[in-house]
Amino acid sequence: MTAFTADAEDTAVVKPRRRAAFAVTLVALTVLLAACLTAGLAVGSVHVPPAQVWGIVTHALGADWTEPTWTRARETIVLDVRGPRVLLGAVTGAGLAVVGTALQALVRNPLAEPYLLGVSSGASLGAVAVIVFGVSLFGTVSLSAAAFTGALGALVLVYAAARTGGRITSMRLILAGVAVASVLSALLNLLLLTTDNGNEARTVLAWTLGGLGGVSWGSLWLPGLALLLGIAVLMVQSPNLNLLLAGEEAAATMGLDVARFRARMFVLVSLVTGVLVAAAGPIGFVGLMLPHIVRLLVGGDHRRVLPAAALGGASFLVLADIAARTVAAPQEIPVGVLTALCGGPFFLWLMRRDARKKAGGAA
Repeated sequence: MTAFTADAEDTAVVKPRRRAAFAVTLVALTVLLAACLTAGLAVGSVHVPPAQVWGIVTHALGADWTEPTWTRARETIVLDVRGPRVLLGAVTGAGLAVVGTALQALVRNPLAEPYLLGVSSGASLGAVAVIVFGVSLFGTVSLSAAAFTGALGALVLVYAAARTGGRITSMRLILAGVAVASVLSALLNLLLLTTDNGNEARTVLAWTLGGLGGVSWGSLWLPGLALLLGIAVLMVQSPNLNLLLAGEEAAATMGLDVARFRARMFVLVSLVTGVLVAAAGPIGFVGLMLPHIVRLLVGGDHRRVLPAAALGGASFLVLADIAARTVAAPQEIPVGVLTALCGGPFFLWLMRRDARKKAGGAA
C-alpha cells in the first residue's frame, strides 16, 4: 500500500468520525439549552414544576395532548413574565458568542470580544444618548440604530489605533480597546450626570450593568432578527473566516480581499452587538469565553464553531440569569456582574496561556 493510499484511507475514516462527533456535540448542546430554558421558566420566587412548564408552553402553542392542571397565575408567570426574559437571554447569549467568535478570527486575536474591544461601550453610549436626549427619528428602532452606530464607530477606532505598520499585536489591541472603552464610559457618565431626570439616570445606570428584566414579547423581534441575520451571514462566510486563521497574506493568496471582507464583517458584528446591547445592556465576556470552550469540543473550523458557540452562549446566559435572580433573592443581581465575575478570571488565564506560548516559541 502506498503512502498516498494510506493517507486517503485515513482521511476517509477520520472525516466521518469528526462529523459524527460534531453531530453528537450539537445534540448534547441542544439538549443542554432545552434544559436551561426549562429551568429558566421554572425557577423563581414561585416555583413551577418542569412538567407544568412544558404543559403550559405546549398548550400555548396549540397542543391538546394534556389537560390544563395549573392555575392562571402560573401560566401568566411562565408565559408573560419569565418567557420573554428567558428567550432574550438565549438570543443575547447566542449573539454575543457568535460575534466574539467572528471578532477573534477577524483580528486574529484570542482575547477579542465586544466588551473588551470597546464595542459594547460604543453601543451603550449611542443608546444612552438616544434615551437622554429623547431622540426618536427612527421610531421604535432608534435605540438599536444609535447603538449600532456607536458600536461600529468604537470598533473602527480601536482597530485603527491598534494597527501600526500594517500589523496588530494582542497587547496593542487590548490596550486600544481599554482606552477607547474608558473614554466612551466617561462620556456616558457625563451624560448621566448632566441629565435633569434623576429617575431616568438611575434606570439607565442599572441598564449599563446588563440585565434581562422588563422585556416584553413585542420587543423580542429585533434581537431575534439580528441573531438570525448574524448567524446566517457568518455561516456563509465561515470559509473566509477559516482563511484568516492562516494569516492575511495567506488569505490574500487564496483570493480573499481581506480589507473589504473585514470591513463588511465589522459592520455586521457592530449591527448585531448594537441591537443586543440596546435590548439587554452591555453584558461582557460571553463572547470571550464561549468560543474558546466550544473550540475544545469541535475544533477550529468556523462551520462547526459558530453553531456550537450559539448554543453554548444561549445556555450560559440563561443559566447566569437564573443565578442573578436567585442567588441574592429577593434582590436581583445584574447579570452583567455575574458574567464579569466568570469572565475576569478566564481572561487572566488566557493571557497567561498566551504568554507561555510565546515564551515557549521564543525558546
